[in-house]
Parts: sequence; structure tokens; C-alpha cells
Amino acid sequence: MAERAQYEELARQLSAVGAVKRDMGRILPPDCPAGSAAVLTLLGRHGDMRMSRLAELLAVDMSVTSRHVAHVAARGWIDRLPDPADRRSRILRLTPAGVDQLDELSRRTTHLFAERLSDWTDDEVGQLIRLMGRLRDSFGDCRSTPVRLPAPMAEQAAPAAPVLQETTRTPAST
Repeated sequence: MAERAQYEELARQLSAVGAVKRDMGRILPPDCPAGSAAVLTLLGRHGDMRMSRLAELLAVDMSVTSRHVAHVAARGWIDRLPDPADRRSRILRLTPAGVDQLDELSRRTTHLFAERLSDWTDDEVGQLIRLMGRLRDSFGDCRSTPVRLPAPMAEQAAPAAPVLQETTRTPAST
């Protein structure tokens, strides 16, 4: 098991990932903010789905998901089709224009990473991908899983706070 100092450094490094995300946000087309890009990406990866499933994958509530969906639908990037199993629900599907937009997003992202990681070997990029995947797997769905702090850390952090803390934070963008 790693030592406390290593975990503290890992926390600092992960906090700095915000700079990478900001750079990724800067390359998005003006009419495709990060939330819209996330909708397109998830539909491209998972295929047609209900809005409730999209909200789950985005890890935001339905009102936020509805705004993102309205934005991409207004641009013709998705269709909202009646769900044959439940006419009250809609199935979200990429349109050909949405596939084109997703391809453009992929092109821009690939170019950014190729430029920024040009001094990395293929093996180093592969290692990063594997380790990032493993990190995500280790956390599972951390948005709804209670976080249990060991007693000594909980006492140092906030003596009066309960040890069990529920994560309810909704990310601003994905």
C-alpha cells in the first residue's frame, strides 16, 4: 500500500488535471460547449438511449440533462424520438449532422493530445490510458457511494463532522 505522502501527491496531481480539462474546453467549437460535447460523446459511445440513462451517464440531474439535450437538438445534432416501449419517454439518437460534429470533436481532441504529448512514447500514452482506467474502476460510481473516512483523518479534518459523508456534488461540465 502506498504511503500517505504518495496519496497526498496523487491528490495534488489530480487537482491539476483541471488544466488539461480547461485546454480541452478551449478547443471546442463555439456552438458546442462541454455539456453538449459530452451528450454527443455518450450517444456516440453507447448508442440510442433515454434521457434518464443519459442523465445517469452524465452524472447530473434531469434539468441539466434537458438543457444539454435541448441545445444539441436545436442544432440538429440529435433527434428525440418517441420510445416505442413508453410513449411518454423519448429516445435520443445522433443525426448525421451529430455524427459529423462528433467526428469534428474527435479530430480536435486527437490533435490537441498529439500536440501536447508529442514527446511521450506510445508506451507511455498506453500506460496513462491503462492507469486512468484502473483509477476510474477503483472509484466506481463515486457520486453516490458514501465515503468513509478513517477515524483519525475524520477527527483531523473536522472534529464535529460525521464520519459518513455522501457525495452529492453535480459537476458543472463533463
